[in-house]
Amino acid sequence: MSYILGTNLNSNKQVKIALTRIFGIGPKKAIQVCDQLGLSDTIKVNKLTKYQFDKILKIISQNFLVDSELKRVIQRDIKRLISIGCYRGFRHNAGLPLRGQRTHTNAKTCRKLRYVSIRS
Repeated sequence: MSYILGTNLNSNKQVKIALTRIFGIGPKKAIQVCDQLGLSDTIKVNKLTKYQFDKILKIISQNFLVDSELKRVIQRDIKRLISIGCYRGFRHNAGLPLRGQRTHTNAKTCRKLRYVSIRS
């Protein structure tokens, strides 16, 4: 297992697939990173050299918000919505869906999360 930016990458998978395990890196960003490095589509993580790992880390840290930085930005945005008292902030605070979804029969996941957070 290789360790990049707080995430263990499966060494048997392709690089573009393994990079998607990092929070904030999706399939398109993973392909962009591979293209910037000039890596083949089929190369596996265990075939990468130390130099290539350093290069991947450098590209990701310069171009993208990932992992704890991205989580911090998301939490800051949610706190801002709550503090200004807007509708979305209220829905975040109540643990309900934000974007107009039906709540009478759906939204079971967010309701479960709300009860778990109240009990804790």
